[in-house]
Amino acid sequence: MMQQFRATLLRSGLVGLAGVLTFAGGGASTQAAEAGTGFYLLGSRGPMAGVLAPPGSYLANDIYFYAGSAGASADLPAGGQVIANIDATAVIDLATGLWVLPEEIAGGNLGLTVTLPWGYQNVDASAVSAGGGIGASISDDIFSIGDPVIGASLGWHSGNWHWMAGTLVNVPIGDYQKGEVANIAFHRWGADLNAAVTWLDPLTGWEASGAAGVTFNGENPETDYVTGTELHFEGAVTKTFASQFSAGIVGYYYQQVTGDSGPGASLGDFKGRVAALGATVGYNFNAGKTPVSLRAKIYREFDAKNRLEGTSGYLSVSFPF
Repeated sequence: MMQQFRATLLRSGLVGLAGVLTFAGGGASTQAAEAGTGFYLLGSRGPMAGVLAPPGSYLANDIYFYAGSAGASADLPAGGQVIANIDATAVIDLATGLWVLPEEIAGGNLGLTVTLPWGYQNVDASAVSAGGGIGASISDDIFSIGDPVIGASLGWHSGNWHWMAGTLVNVPIGDYQKGEVANIAFHRWGADLNAAVTWLDPLTGWEASGAAGVTFNGENPETDYVTGTELHFEGAVTKTFASQFSAGIVGYYYQQVTGDSGPGASLGDFKGRVAALGATVGYNFNAGKTPVSLRAKIYREFDAKNRLEGTSGYLSVSFPF
């Protein structure tokens, strides 16, 4: 019975591995704030969000893509300037390593993570003059390495219930291009405090997960811009069929609760919000003796304020060393 529970926990932990550490990677899509972007990547946590894998070492790789836009009436601060009429795309790869310690801490297990992002972003926009008029066209793209993100989580299990709490830290040492409107790196410190819970019935295959967090941001010294505090919520309901294939619905909601500040915050508070709904499918299989989990998620955003609105998606694979 214990071996069967461990196998179920391993599969569940692999599905949720990509959500243990999350990063926005300058993905053109995410929260309001400087460049309309926050370092916590919305939608990264979904099925099995509250499940921490058993002790061991794991690797997850996520390919994240986004395509979104904003009209002439939606100004965004980016690279020390204000832009509008924005069309943006991003394709970012996020490689995450997870080490779950065998020792128990407060009745749970401790997981340590590190993520390294790299990828491509393109932004086409129009400059906004000091008087609010639309000026010259801007086109900028970049292929570079973003800021690494480190994290720690504590996870617990009790019957069909699994939950965890953790923190993420954005380390501003990536390739930041001063004065450019497209950037993978953020050039600011950030910290995210988060928690998640999962209910999983291995007999019926039904699973429901929810996650919430709050993100605190430091100042970007190149633009003198301080992004406000952000709240994010994510949820998922899935059904597993024949222990290999799963499908379900996913969603997220974001709200900035304190305004942006600093000499570079020329648009004032610039509080933003966005919501999204989408679908997910997953497939588990063995590569030799190694269990592998594949998952795809797609989201469509709506009700956006002070940010882009578009479509985002993930292609994820995770497995133990």
